[in-house]
Amino acid sequence: MNTTNSESDNNLKVAENYYNSMLAKDFDKMAGYLHDNVHFLGPLAEMQGKNAVVTAAKNLGGILQDIQIRSRFAAGDQIMLAYDMVVPAPIGKFRAAVLMEFRDLRISKIELFYDASPFQEKKSEIFSQ
Repeated sequence: MNTTNSESDNNLKVAENYYNSMLAKDFDKMAGYLHDNVHFLGPLAEMQGKNAVVTAAKNLGGILQDIQIRSRFAAGDQIMLAYDMVVPAPIGKFRAAVLMEFRDLRISKIELFYDASPFQEKKSEIFSQ
């Protein structure tokens, strides 16, 4: 891990821009922040590749109302965000965290942490291919 503070700060900016693009439903811009072979790992699904991650983000984007980043950390080629996502009732606001890894200022791994139980009935809609 030979990265500078500046690189860590840049990785944080990329992560924040990724989520801002998702919130704005600008999925072409969002895709630009992803490494072609990005690995996604979450409580409801695991997938590989930019197209699969963008498709899932588009599906989530249909219900996503807001993302409120509460805290951010960066070290080397990794960042971690704690945030609240807001979707319609009955789920509403839910807390989540993400650990991202970067390669060449692109997100190469996304690992999400959240309570998936409220999303069980929406799983097939969000993570369909």
